[in-house]
Parts: sequence; structure tokens; C-alpha cells
Amino acid sequence: MDLPPGRLEDVTSDPAVPGDSPFRSERSTRDEAPQFVLPLVVRIERADPPARTDALETAARAVLTLLADDRALGDGEWAAAVRDWQDARIRKVVRRARGAEWRRAEALPGITVTGKAAEVRVFPPVPLDGWPKELAKLQVSGTDLEDPEPPADFDPTAPVIWQNPEVDMSAGKAMAQAGHGAQLAWWELSDEERTAWREAGFPLAVRTAEPRRWRELTESGLPLVRDAGFTEITPGSCTVVADHPALRAR
Repeated sequence: MDLPPGRLEDVTSDPAVPGDSPFRSERSTRDEAPQFVLPLVVRIERADPPARTDALETAARAVLTLLADDRALGDGEWAAAVRDWQDARIRKVVRRARGAEWRRAEALPGITVTGKAAEVRVFPPVPLDGWPKELAKLQVSGTDLEDPEPPADFDPTAPVIWQNPEVDMSAGKAMAQAGHGAQLAWWELSDEERTAWREAGFPLAVRTAEPRRWRELTESGLPLVRDAGFTEITPGSCTVVADHPALRAR
């Protein structure tokens, strides 16, 4: 599979990280490359919005589904756009749609991923200033979803995207961060581990860590997303840790 090392939008880390790592905070040639963005659209109908955790988990699986799709690999029709996106800063933007807006979004090339009730459509990367008009019209704000009940227990042997308990994010921002964490885990897995995860349907959970557990996670060596502070939160804030069993075992 094509797995060029990228650099995540809103992600920084210690400047001591060597090379052209996705965790490197200093400017590099990636910052000079043409910038692309991965669009995600979440369906939010007025009468029946999805639960927040369901939307976060579905967004993370949508990112993984696109990365593993044959159209995004090798000579696939989306492969060049995915490579260009991963060669620059890796940006993800979540917009919302309902009714006719959602139907127009579904008509564009992409992949719709469903959760328990959530629906998220992910599209191949587009230039930062080159969004399709059907998506450019959609709102970024208004993705303030809630969990009507506490999230259910999850399989402790499955991958978990842990959220920082001290950082407050809108659902749209948190969906993008969950996607970042899932992507970092994907990059660090072997071909066999990626195949097994894909064939299982990308099971994962997104949960907020207890404060003590969060401190342990940030020091564990697992993939960590650190926000550059372009939107919503303080620069340098750690947002999510990707805890995949295969990485945990290392």
C-alpha cells in the first residue's frame, strides 16, 4: 500500500523529532508544497442528529476507509490527489449537511461510512482553495453534537482513539482529530496488521481518557496528535492518542 509519511494539519510535536516526520513541528519542504484538504461531510438532520461519539467513530473509520480504498492506491483514480495531500500538510475539514445538501454531496465521488446512526461521507482530497461548489456551500459550524447517554462499554482489545479530558472541542473539530489519530495509527502498522484491521471493518472506539490515564498515554510512545492552534484550541494542545493493540504490544 502507498504510505508516504505526511504531516498533519494542526499537529506539532517536539522539535527534536528527526527527519521529515509527520510529528515534526518546524517548517519543511512540505509547507512549500501545494496544499490539499480531505473533506468530510457529516449528515445532521434537524429532527434526528447523530450522537457525538457515534459521529467521531464514524469519521475516523471514514478516513481509514478512504486510505485503504483501491482508488486511493497505486494507479487508482484518487491516488495522485492522496499522494499530493500526504506530501504537504495533512488537512481535514468537517462540514455538515442535511436534506438536499446531503443528497448533492452524495452525488459527488466519495465514500459514505455509517455508524450506529451517524453517516459521514469522505471525499478524495481537493486543493485548499478548490472545493467543489456543492461542498464549499456547506457550513463548518453547527456540528455541536451531544451524547444523549454515556457511550457504551467497548472491547478493550480493539483500537481506541483517546481524547484529552482537558481540551474542549466542537464535534466537527473532534471528528477531524479522531481522523488524524486513526491515520497515524494506520501509517505505523505493518501491511499484515493493516489488512487485518481493514478486513475486520476498522473496528475502533473514541473515548475521553481519565486524567491520570491521559498522562500515561501521552508518555507511552503511541501516536499522539498535538494541535498547532489554528482553530478553537490553544497551540500545542495534545488532542488524541491512537491506541492500537498492535502498537501497544510494541
